[in-house]
Amino acid sequence: MKFIVSSTTLSNHLQAISRVINSKNSLPILDCFLFELQDGTLSVTASDSETTMTTTLEVNESDADGRLAIPAKTLLDALREIPEQPLAFEINVSTLEITVQYMNGKYSLMGQNADEFPQSAQLGNNVVRVEMDAAVLLGGINRTVFSTADDELRPVMNGIYFDITTEDITMVATDGHKLVRCKTLSAKGSERAAFILPKKPAGLMKNLLPKEQGNVVIEFDDRNAVFTLEQYRMVCRLIEGRYPNYNSVIPQNNPYRVTVERALLVGALRRVSIFSSQSSSLIKLKLQENQMVISAQDIDFSTSAEETLICQYSGNPMSIGFNSTFLIDILNNIVASEVVIELADPSRAGVIVPVEQEENEDLLMLLMPMML
Repeated sequence: MKFIVSSTTLSNHLQAISRVINSKNSLPILDCFLFELQDGTLSVTASDSETTMTTTLEVNESDADGRLAIPAKTLLDALREIPEQPLAFEINVSTLEITVQYMNGKYSLMGQNADEFPQSAQLGNNVVRVEMDAAVLLGGINRTVFSTADDELRPVMNGIYFDITTEDITMVATDGHKLVRCKTLSAKGSERAAFILPKKPAGLMKNLLPKEQGNVVIEFDDRNAVFTLEQYRMVCRLIEGRYPNYNSVIPQNNPYRVTVERALLVGALRRVSIFSSQSSSLIKLKLQENQMVISAQDIDFSTSAEETLICQYSGNPMSIGFNSTFLIDILNNIVASEVVIELADPSRAGVIVPVEQEENEDLLMLLMPMML
């Protein structure tokens, strides 16, 4: 079996799917890429047994169809050192010996039997299908994935919840301290449905989507989901379980509203939070007529800091405590130049929304307060 392929094209595609491969795998074959050549099209698959990613690329010439597993790390490292040029692969199907010829040299390595590579999961009968623009899906994942949890006791919190209705699609993530709800009106389903996408496949999509244009097709059943992009296809196991009712934790009537410039607030929080307690990262926001005083102190080391910002606020004076790391994370994941912080009292969650929402989007972030 022989084929010729561009070195950079192959390297780029392999790097994109190689993120699926775990550093330690239960099956040795999962340390390999599965190469399948059929009718002049090369499909390369990587898997960790729960998530499988396949990419397709055209080869310049080929003489026969076939399949073979090739050690991933060796191939990736070897291709990284080769500048753009055609690579000629020659594979002895009976001995699994691989020769890769390039301009001034050649590589020789041994492949493995492709039949040992696990099959990717197939969807059942009750498949739900939705389409989303790649940029919209990327925006939703970018805004929510930072808020997912690492909680072994509540695995449903460790992913992004896709809540699909006939009018919109809402992506939600929460770790119990912070919550993000990103609703898009530019995509919808044909029926009411939902699934929880684990953090790892979400991260893989986050890396692939910036280069994509057009629509992404998402098909899912109770256990698995398939994401189909132009040159990539991802099959992943979903998190099973019931996601908490996220709307019930969002406080509805918040009488106190602070409007503040986002970049100024992030800068002040970064400076002041240096002096907060290492264990709690507690910062205090004290609100009074058109100004916000941000303060922190670490009693153990007798350090403290305070900074005053101009903002729009006309309610009663009020103080509330937040975890500075979480608050900075939230503000960094909003693109608007100004944000509104809606508060009810120091014991209830603060709701943070951009002053101007993106087109066809409704973004809301929530942060639980800390005791002062």
